Amino acid sequence: MYFEAVARRSRVNLAASELSVSPSAVSQQIKALEEQMGVLLFRRVKRRLILTEQGERLYQSAAEALGLLRNAQSRVSRRREHRSLRIRVAASFGVRWLGPLVTDFISENPGIDLHVDATSELTDFEKENVDLEIRYGMRAPIGLHAKALVVERVLPLCSPKIAAAARESGVQAVLERTRLIHTVKAAISWNEWLAENKFERVDTSHGLKFDRSSMSLQAACDGAGVVLETATLALNELRSGALVPLAPELGSLTFPTYWLTCPPRHLNRRAVIVFVAWIDKKADAHEMEKSRLLESLGANDTKAHAR
Repeated sequence: MYFEAVARRSRVNLAASELSVSPSAVSQQIKALEEQMGVLLFRRVKRRLILTEQGERLYQSAAEALGLLRNAQSRVSRRREHRSLRIRVAASFGVRWLGPLVTDFISENPGIDLHVDATSELTDFEKENVDLEIRYGMRAPIGLHAKALVVERVLPLCSPKIAAAARESGVQAVLERTRLIHTVKAAISWNEWLAENKFERVDTSHGLKFDRSSMSLQAACDGAGVVLETATLALNELRSGALVPLAPELGSLTFPTYWLTCPPRHLNRRAVIVFVAWIDKKADAHEMEKSRLLESLGANDTKAHAR
């Protein structure tokens, strides 16, 4: 991640060398991110780039997420044994859902070397050495074995303070005057959610925009606005009470997603069989907990998203 590398190294050329790209490519990415967010992330002091206050907050969130995944991969890499399993996973799902569970898998299966590649890039199974992919999307990939791990539930989330304002003055009023937080790669946009729930006069052209759910959720926790996100990725924040549904009475939009995919021939591999059985159990437990938690928050109604 360009931003994280520059923040850590304090120089564009050092970050570029680490990422094996040109300094101009790094500078362009940083400029694009600042323009997208509408804030200055760095200030130049002599030859060094120093994080601004907004940049520091973003860096803490990004570094924590990337560190979690690196630590999981490091623990896995120390395992020696007979079978290896290479998995590619959607980045946010890998960091926030799969990463914390990796230790359970390797403890239960010490004979499998697990390699996790967290990225949004899709796998070409004919050209790449990948056993399984966990792919984000509303539809099952064509031509591959595919099973949805979760039924996603998308709803507006915010700090308890903003939710209290919605109870007092109404959801419409809060949406009109509160900053909207956008996860730009999300399957359901604010415009779609507003249309599904028949809200009008809400300006979606402004607000905060992030390309990672972790950053969107952190901004919402900090009280920066209302985020439209999935209960799966926000489960920790919902558990702790850092985030709550803005309008629990409206429930959530649902669709199957995080498709466990591979060519059918891979299903005969022993390591794949073991991992599929393990992750099915974890996904089932997650779905039960998520449903109970949303019900306790009053957001138990669901509506299938019209695709």
